[in-house]
Amino acid sequence: MGRVDADVVALVRAGRLLDAANLAKIRGRSRDASSLFEQACSFQPAAEEALRGGDATRALDLAATAGDASTAERALAQIAVDPPLAERVAERLTRTGHHAWAARLLAATGRLVEAARSWERAGDALRAAAIFEAHGDVVSAVRVLEAAVGRHGAASGNAVALGALLTRLGRDEAAVRVLQRIPSRSPERREALGLLAHALQRLGLPYAAAEAADELALIGGLNRDAVLEPPIGPRETLFGRYEVVREIGSSASARVLECIDRVLGDRVAVKIFAMGASGTDAEPVVHFLRDVDTVRSLDHPSIVPTRKIIGRETAVVSAWMEGGSLEERLSQPMAPCRAVEIASTLLRAIGDAHRFGILHLAIKPTNVLFDSVGAARLTDFGTAWLVDVSATAGAEALAYASPETREGRSLTASSDLFAVGVMLHEMLTGQRPSVARGLRARPSERHSGLNAEHDGLIGRWTAEDPDRRPASAHDALDDLSKLRWPSSVDSRRTRSPAAPNSNDAVAASRFEPVSSGPDTFIDTWCGRFVERVALTERVLARARAFALADADTPGGALQAVLRVDPEGGAIWLARVRGSPLGRPLAAAERARLQQALDALHAHGIAHGHVDASHMAVDDEAGLVLRFAPDDHPTATAEDDDGALAAL
Repeated sequence: MGRVDADVVALVRAGRLLDAANLAKIRGRSRDASSLFEQACSFQPAAEEALRGGDATRALDLAATAGDASTAERALAQIAVDPPLAERVAERLTRTGHHAWAARLLAATGRLVEAARSWERAGDALRAAAIFEAHGDVVSAVRVLEAAVGRHGAASGNAVALGALLTRLGRDEAAVRVLQRIPSRSPERREALGLLAHALQRLGLPYAAAEAADELALIGGLNRDAVLEPPIGPRETLFGRYEVVREIGSSASARVLECIDRVLGDRVAVKIFAMGASGTDAEPVVHFLRDVDTVRSLDHPSIVPTRKIIGRETAVVSAWMEGGSLEERLSQPMAPCRAVEIASTLLRAIGDAHRFGILHLAIKPTNVLFDSVGAARLTDFGTAWLVDVSATAGAEALAYASPETREGRSLTASSDLFAVGVMLHEMLTGQRPSVARGLRARPSERHSGLNAEHDGLIGRWTAEDPDRRPASAHDALDDLSKLRWPSSVDSRRTRSPAAPNSNDAVAASRFEPVSSGPDTFIDTWCGRFVERVALTERVLARARAFALADADTPGGALQAVLRVDPEGGAIWLARVRGSPLGRPLAAAERARLQQALDALHAHGIAHGHVDASHMAVDDEAGLVLRFAPDDHPTATAEDDDGALAAL
């Protein structure tokens, strides 16, 4: 207690802790008072005295334990001004289960995505989903709300929030399924009916929309026509199918629009080319359509999938890439190994296109897009056309274009390799390319883990003379594999690099193993845990059935399939957190599993392992049936149903 206060000590020895604490408080001995209040399990005054004594960290811990929001907020404000301290305190709060206060502290220091994860752990799905959506991670936002609805049912604000989010994403069918389940007596029913009426209208179900509007008009005393009136003007519909959400960008030659495919309910990108922008010659359009159709037939994992080619209007419908473009990511430092992974992806894409005589000729950061799990894909073959090695083309994307492209000379595959080299240089150095200044910064100047060999690779790829560049994308990939690339932005924290010529070098930098299992990793790009299963034809068929069945049964009873990764030879699954099933099934759990199995059977797959060892009680989603790649080929739906009944 520092300098001894005999009166306080006497009270402590007499077992009168609260009296001793109050006496220390009166005499201004705040630290002693806080310690004594804590020993007496009186945490609220212990927190106040800790804060008065200048120990904000301890005050926040005690206030969180006591549920004293006022003291905790004052302590948090003092801690937040010291980001390293705030990080340590947030970690401790997480370990002790005070997730809501960890979230508040992380938010106060600007670490909003981490705050969202803490809100998720705290059970506040609404706050977590709002942050995820604001940061463009709509997949996580939907997942959080779906898990909350699965735990708490449709009679909650989570269901309305999920329906509203799905509506904003244009997933009207999924929104309707959620909103229709909200009970008529729920306080959220009124808001749900308004969303439901508009979603049903967009799905072309006017009678069902009218019923929802009638109920809302009755509850809220509103005019039915006012309910059905769209809150914004009607959206333009392209080609009778694609509902325009917004214009992403435009140029003299094309417009790119974000749309909703009203047939499939998916978000798509529609690129419409301006006919006649370069005169009346239709030959470039013919070459363009032929080029896109050829690329589409590749079904390449490193190329943005083309959904439809509309020849008469010269338009291409592509899958929507939720992760944005490389252009948006270049503002932040990038680990060399991540830059190499992106460059490798581009090389695989153009390498296969080159085999069909297709040059891209417009490789630049805005044409490199990312899907929901951070995988890069190349888009926009719209400026390429079928050529032989002596063909010529006009200049495109001057900052990234090869000298022969800018000067109208003959083009070869090395012209595309030049553009990839410029982009790799930009990712490694942070220097924006300029035709006037050239590539002045050397990668070794920007990262101590890089050396003259890395500089030499960039020099070869971006050589003025095409003959000095790699002869093919395959040769360029070989160049990358011969060098070691640091996996950290800060070279002082670089992990041991993968061995040269290892096909798993890039994957090793992305996935860090965790102790929970030999096939469990943390995806360092997305900050989430995944399980990876070796990809075979049988596993792929089962993964597709699992994904389809999971979509048919909201609530997360099946382990989620995140991604098929042909290049890595794996299926990515969401990690199931929590303990194995060690108790009898509850009636609601049994019904939920039966619904999931019925959906799985409807897609032609029997699980074959419906037993306690393949079930786990997830911390967030409840009981989950794990993916089983080593299926019994003779298993039937009846076997699954019987095994479930026996549990």
